[in-house]
Amino acid sequence: LALEGGRVRPDSVIQIAPGSLSIGAATIHDAHFERSLTVAQVIQKSSNVGAAKIALALSAESMWEMFRDVGFGTAPGLGFPGEAAGKLRPYRSWRPIEQATMSYGHGISVSLVQLARAYSVFARDGELVPLSMLHVDIPPAARRVMAVRTAAAVRAMLEMAVNRSGTAPRAQIMGYRVAGKTGTAHKQENGNYAADKYVASFVGFAPASHPRLVIAVMIDEPSAGRYYGGTVAAPVFAQVMAGALRVLDVPPDGPMQPIELPPEGEEVKESV
Repeated sequence: LALEGGRVRPDSVIQIAPGSLSIGAATIHDAHFERSLTVAQVIQKSSNVGAAKIALALSAESMWEMFRDVGFGTAPGLGFPGEAAGKLRPYRSWRPIEQATMSYGHGISVSLVQLARAYSVFARDGELVPLSMLHVDIPPAARRVMAVRTAAAVRAMLEMAVNRSGTAPRAQIMGYRVAGKTGTAHKQENGNYAADKYVASFVGFAPASHPRLVIAVMIDEPSAGRYYGGTVAAPVFAQVMAGALRVLDVPPDGPMQPIELPPEGEEVKESV
């Protein structure tokens, strides 16, 4: 949204030090200390402080409108029993801390299919299309919710997240360029966030140069002591996406060389 409105560019610098941001009585923290990051690096390194600062530079109404434009707060319209609309409260009720944390997924509730559909906007050059459980011969009418240049800029930033310096190197697929974003959040229980229970996710698309597929993975309460999206959800995405690309005979768009992954057992931490 900030890119769309010209408030920032991918190379705009955001002050991150001291690694935390106090808003009223609440404080937002980052997993890693950085003095400053570009907007692109905020996405690449999953900086909550950077995302919150960008969000607070926007109006609550414009943020709410963008969330609605990509399908949050409304049922996907699949006709599938039990599909949920999620939760997107009216912007007039938002407090500053809520507006800040919504920028990285807190205080807003969406289903996995809603999240995948939102990422399809970046994959489709800014267009939102209706969802269907069945193959359709005639493409459904799309609705533009974002400029082509904005979607292209976001794709490039999401591709940065899927490399050795990002939070999702384990989402890489040999021979294909991949773009996507990790997510790690405390799980909600009885209206509060549980301190020791997490939900990990990764949403991405490939090939990044000409996206064919969007895949969303969510791991509910990951075990074995690991819970970051880049550690537990990204590898599942890579395995499923690699198989799907082969089945569909999608031509490679990346280098055919071994992928550089973090050492076995090393977690790529991100802000929660």
